Amino acid sequence: MAIGRRTRDALAVIAIALACAGVFASPAFERFRGLSLDALTWLRFEAFGNRHDAATSPAVVIAIDEESYQAPPFKGAPLLTWTGEIGRVLSAVLDGGAKVVGLDMVFQTSIEQSEIPLGDSTLGEKTRGFDRDFLRALAAAAAGGKVVLGEIFGEPPILPAPGQRIAVRQQQNLRPLNTYTDSDDVVRRHPLTLSAEGKAVPSMALELAARARGTPPVIAPDAVMLGDYRVPGSVPGTMTLNFAGGAQDIPTYSFADLRACALKGDKDYFRREFAGKVVLIGTVGIEDRRVTSKRFATRAEGARRPRCVLGERRVAETFARSTIAGVYIHATAVNNLVRQDAAIEMSGPAIFTIAAAMALLAAAFARLLRPATAAALLAVLAVLYTALATALFNHAYALPLAEPLAAGVLALAATTGYRFMVTDKDRRLLQKSFAYYLAPREIDRMLASRRLPQLGGETREVTVFFSDIAGFSRIAEQMSPEQLMALTNEYLSAITDVIEAHDGYVDKYIGDSVVAVFGAPLDDPDHARSAARAALDCKARLAELNSSSTAFQGIKMAQRIGINSGAALVGNFGSQRRFNYSVMSDAVNVASRLEGANKFYGTTIIASESTVALAGSEFAWRELDTIRVKGREQSLTIYELHGRAAELTPDDRAVLDGYAAGVAHWRAGELLQAAECFASAAAADVPSALFAERVSAAREGPPAAWDPVRTLQEK
Repeated sequence: MAIGRRTRDALAVIAIALACAGVFASPAFERFRGLSLDALTWLRFEAFGNRHDAATSPAVVIAIDEESYQAPPFKGAPLLTWTGEIGRVLSAVLDGGAKVVGLDMVFQTSIEQSEIPLGDSTLGEKTRGFDRDFLRALAAAAAGGKVVLGEIFGEPPILPAPGQRIAVRQQQNLRPLNTYTDSDDVVRRHPLTLSAEGKAVPSMALELAARARGTPPVIAPDAVMLGDYRVPGSVPGTMTLNFAGGAQDIPTYSFADLRACALKGDKDYFRREFAGKVVLIGTVGIEDRRVTSKRFATRAEGARRPRCVLGERRVAETFARSTIAGVYIHATAVNNLVRQDAAIEMSGPAIFTIAAAMALLAAAFARLLRPATAAALLAVLAVLYTALATALFNHAYALPLAEPLAAGVLALAATTGYRFMVTDKDRRLLQKSFAYYLAPREIDRMLASRRLPQLGGETREVTVFFSDIAGFSRIAEQMSPEQLMALTNEYLSAITDVIEAHDGYVDKYIGDSVVAVFGAPLDDPDHARSAARAALDCKARLAELNSSSTAFQGIKMAQRIGINSGAALVGNFGSQRRFNYSVMSDAVNVASRLEGANKFYGTTIIASESTVALAGSEFAWRELDTIRVKGREQSLTIYELHGRAAELTPDDRAVLDGYAAGVAHWRAGELLQAAECFASAAAADVPSALFAERVSAAREGPPAAWDPVRTLQEK
């Protein structure tokens, strides 16, 4: 069963939209899917800043930073020897009221275990008891569930030194620090649980958040609950991180300053800064840095919280890496869990639906509109959708960005190609087939109605334009056929361009003559004015051709134009198999006679009284005469289109006024006075000179020689 074009095109648009959505919602696009989160994190930060004040952050970071490495007594000392001071700071922080402390670093060994020879013994023997203060601090914190050491699951696993594991009561206060990376090596999600010996173990971040809230996590096969909060996640066993932008969302303290503060014994500072906080201790140097979904919204890192002992240290605001230290990933996960604002991603079917909707709109735009307009509308739609997604992400809802926008662009391109190859192929064929026979706007109307042209027409008020080259036969005798063709084609092309520029339609060419109509097929309430403007511009264009065209070969051509307004039948005329869009009425015949009348008055453009009345005062009209034309009994008052009224000079005005006075005397039978009026301008004005000769002949002839209405026997 055959289907119509509209149904075919609608099905094609739907198929293209679904295919484009399927491509970008498929697993093959998985590697690029995370770009949506990256872009949303950046857009939200630029548009809204951060939702939370840094001072309210549940998690804070104690950074073993470059300042710490350079400060005494740590300068030049390996990190393994810092354990005693780490224990000192750990105790001070917990005494200040911190809820729990997590160590985002693993000391796999102890200096006390070193077997390097030193004198008559080993380094380990000589430093026995070096970690005692650290182990005591760990044990005291572990007794109250206030500390969690990190480990890394893997083959082999990375574990703290045996003494540290014993101090924190083994697995009771030991949690994995593993992170989760997408296929493009970007961290956008964080493990909630990891599997060890077939058992789900909470991650460091989940454990810290649970202890801060005082609620143990409930781990089910399909979800993780933290109190009444069901942690969202698109990948099983993980949460989608909702990174804030910038570098001040997680309060950061320099370890060197806190160690000095602990030595000073400033307990008020520790209570003021750490009471009720989840504290993570980790390195923030060039090691353990990761690319995250925050990569477009990073800023220069640094310890910006108020200092306790050491002087303020300026942070270089101009230097920002696209990576962040791993400790901030854990801190962000803790904040998301405590605040219950982990990012909520859409499911696969939801992503496909949104992408399909965007692709369907783009395909519809491409099918119904011009390509540039369709692309502009799609761009506006993309901006609006991106703004909506950014606003929703400010409330943790992550709409897909890459998939629908990419699907929309592909659907736009695919539908444009389909339209060019299939849909518009028929349109172009019709346009090409009818271009030489029908008016362009008639073709457009035919295509819009999806109907082929038919015989018949309608009556309209139009203005008919008729032009001819004066003395064309004489010109043709002077030129070869090839030269004559070149001249005629250049002339007709120029005149046609002028007519169409004024919304006229060239009905036909008859040798060197041009028949045009204004007001059809395009509706034009100012058809008379448009025709008058076209006539003046045709006159000016011919003057340019006379002076510059090589095809004219120095020949100075003159033209005659007649324009007449009236009711006419316009439409398709001809046989059932071949027809033209044309105009038919007495108005056409009158326009033809007016064109021929120019030769009797030495004028270029003659218009009827009806055209003058419709065209108005924009133009300078000269009432030439009252005539009878061949084939008509009714007399006509005819006018010369002298030019535009605004361009008349005083001399032009004097000539026109003198001519008008002469015509008035002529019609009154006052031949002597008429002769004087015409004679005054005859030397400079051809119409006045010709009328003066006519007056002279009437004066010298019998009384019957005078007739106020001139009968033109020739065309």
